[in-house]
Amino acid sequence: MLDVIRPCDPGLLESVVHLKLTGQWSDTCRKFPNPTFSLLVTCWKSCTLSLPRSLNEPQIGFEEMLSRVWESQPRVIKFSRRHQRGSSANSLRRQKRDWVIPPINVPENSRGPFPHMLVRIRSDQDKDVGIRYSITGAGADQPPSGIYNIDPISGNMFVTQPLDREERASFHLRAHAVDMNGNQVENPIDLYIYVIDMNDNRPEFQNQVYNGSVAEGSKPGSSVMQVTATDSDDSTTANGMVRYRILSQTPHSPIPNMFTINSETGDIVTVAAGLDREKVSQYTIIVQATDMEGNLNFGLSNTATALISITDINDNPPELTVRTFSGEVPENKVNVVVTNLTVVDRDQPHSPNWNAVYRIVSGDPSGHFTIRTNPITNEGMLTVVKPVDFEMNRAFMLTVVVSNQAHLASGIQSSLQSTAGVTISVQDVNEPPVFPVNPKTIRFEEGVPAGTTLTVFAAQDPDHFIHQIVRYSKLSDPANWLKINRTNGQITTMALLDRESMYVKNNMYEATFLAYDNGSPQASGTGTLQIYLIDVNDNAPVLIPKEAQICERARPNSRINITASDADAEPNVGPFVFELPSFPASIRRNWTISRLNGDYAQLRLRIPYLEAGVYVIPVIVSDSGNPPLSNRSMIRIKVCPCDNNGDCSATGAVAAAGLGTGAIIAILICIIILLSMVLLFVVWMKRREKERQAKPLLIDPEDDVRDNILKYDEEGGGEEDQDYDLSQLQQPESLDHIISKPTGVRRVDERPVIAESQYPIRPSVPHPGDIGDFINDGLRAADNDPTAPPYDSLLVFDYEGSGSTAGSVSSLNSTSSGDQDYDYLNDWGPRFKKLADLYGGGEDD
Repeated sequence: MLDVIRPCDPGLLESVVHLKLTGQWSDTCRKFPNPTFSLLVTCWKSCTLSLPRSLNEPQIGFEEMLSRVWESQPRVIKFSRRHQRGSSANSLRRQKRDWVIPPINVPENSRGPFPHMLVRIRSDQDKDVGIRYSITGAGADQPPSGIYNIDPISGNMFVTQPLDREERASFHLRAHAVDMNGNQVENPIDLYIYVIDMNDNRPEFQNQVYNGSVAEGSKPGSSVMQVTATDSDDSTTANGMVRYRILSQTPHSPIPNMFTINSETGDIVTVAAGLDREKVSQYTIIVQATDMEGNLNFGLSNTATALISITDINDNPPELTVRTFSGEVPENKVNVVVTNLTVVDRDQPHSPNWNAVYRIVSGDPSGHFTIRTNPITNEGMLTVVKPVDFEMNRAFMLTVVVSNQAHLASGIQSSLQSTAGVTISVQDVNEPPVFPVNPKTIRFEEGVPAGTTLTVFAAQDPDHFIHQIVRYSKLSDPANWLKINRTNGQITTMALLDRESMYVKNNMYEATFLAYDNGSPQASGTGTLQIYLIDVNDNAPVLIPKEAQICERARPNSRINITASDADAEPNVGPFVFELPSFPASIRRNWTISRLNGDYAQLRLRIPYLEAGVYVIPVIVSDSGNPPLSNRSMIRIKVCPCDNNGDCSATGAVAAAGLGTGAIIAILICIIILLSMVLLFVVWMKRREKERQAKPLLIDPEDDVRDNILKYDEEGGGEEDQDYDLSQLQQPESLDHIISKPTGVRRVDERPVIAESQYPIRPSVPHPGDIGDFINDGLRAADNDPTAPPYDSLLVFDYEGSGSTAGSVSSLNSTSSGDQDYDYLNDWGPRFKKLADLYGGGEDD
């Protein structure tokens, strides 16, 4: 059951009366929720009061009026009673429908104090039992929790903090009533809390600066651009209803109010005519957006800038700066700028409305001039594109018209200043002589003798108003056949003209000549003389081919096709006549010629067999000239045996080449002899290599370095030390001369012949390439052989002369008690000569 308890506030009712009388009642109804106005209507109907004397202004504001309503005594919300109706039959109960609880309205941004009581929840059973009240839902025990709470004993419901409608506009809670034991005593009731919107947000423009454009000369009402602002407040109330207006316009030309704005949509349009880009190219508009439907007393405002560019149209035709231009040009020159045509255009530079296009409308019927536009300066460059001749035109008078690349806007008339005259004077220059006919062609028969006058190749001087002398010279004459008279241009031959020359192409011979005047500066021109040479029969035909081959036995396909070539031209060439000479008689006896057509004939054997070989056959060839020319040509024919297919066999080809059987045998014998010599040389080299390996030496004879050893290994005391016989160092080829000697007369430096098996034999070392390696190997062998007598081959090579500090030669002393014969030392060569003298009983004894 809903129970609303609220006193009638005179100030509140005064505000309601003011709204009624001023006609703002309906607007206010749209701004605030209906429940709030239900309260106002209730107060209006249930209370009476005396109206104030003056109702010019309201005593309180709208928001304060609502605040008073909200802050007045809160209402009490009771749980609905349970109505029961008994039935004796089945004890059926019928419950009455619950009351619909009106929503609770809470203004946003309340200044408190908090917690602030909203309503009181009450149960009719609180008189009988102890009741505990609670609320659940978002804002109470669910996020955002803590915004609302309730006193469990009294049932007073509070809001604990200011609310923000832009953050959350409504809450749905449920109120519960239980006894002290937690048993439910009432059905939960739904509480709907609406946050009443306050005007706490300013309108915000989407952009701080807006850019728009409109064409110059636009009519009033032309759309320019649109600005848009949004308000976070409730758009269904005046708090969120935005209105636009223009605060200022810069500049004020031509009037301060050239534009207007739709207050609801923000569309900016033109108001008046007179937009001229050449005077004002851009306007700056300050636009204001205000909420509360544009009420400046209560609404909040914000501003933005609109930049309006005036786009160009072609409303200014180009104008030439002067009415007459002048210039001069040398004759015979092209791509020369005669003069520059200057123009003025107030439209936007470097646009089609500004770009100038120039045309020559009169004064140049031959098209000598054209006008190109300079893309940077927009000037017209009057240029010569076709050479002018001073002797024909000394001056030109041109009429020039200029216009824009784009068409003029509608209603704009072309200016008379877009037309001008141009005076051009032609400067005379020294022109080169000109050959009237170039190239000049003449016809002559070839073979014209030297000194023949062919033609006069003269040039003319175009400078008719100046008398000048023309001279001639030769520039190009590939065959050096011609000469020219330097005064009058007469062409004379210096040699025979030959059509068959390599310098003649397609019967045409070309020569180039130079003509120059004596002007200042000197000018010259060239001319080409073409001589067409008519052919005469001065070349005899030549037989083709020069060589051929044929089978030695006459066969149907055994024939040779022959033709001829002639350096001449028609009619001095074919048809040709081929015939065999009557001498020697064997030619016609063995061969015959039959004509195939005018250019070809066949040569074949007359007899059934002709011995293989090479035959030179003369053939007489005649052309069809008048008179005809003949030539005796030779054809070299190889006659050879042929196989079944009519082709020469290999043996036949050799025989045909002129090699008989004897020549072939001689060639084969020479080849066999050459191979035998190579084989003998290889065998001799292998045998020599075996002999060299079988008789090893200390060093190879080819690498004998004994002289070098004597020179660089000398450590002795004089020339006597250098008288060495190194042949003793070479290993003997055989040991027979040692074995045959008695035991007592063998040299002490010879190795014992009898092998002693109880000791290992020293390995035989092949002769080294270096004597030092051989000595070291021998030293190691002697040191490691205990069976060797006290002979030492190292003593032979380590002799240091008469003044040596080496030890005595006691090792040569005999250990026997008797006398020993040392005469055999004389057989050992010059190296042991001193020992033989000392011990052998020589002359010194």
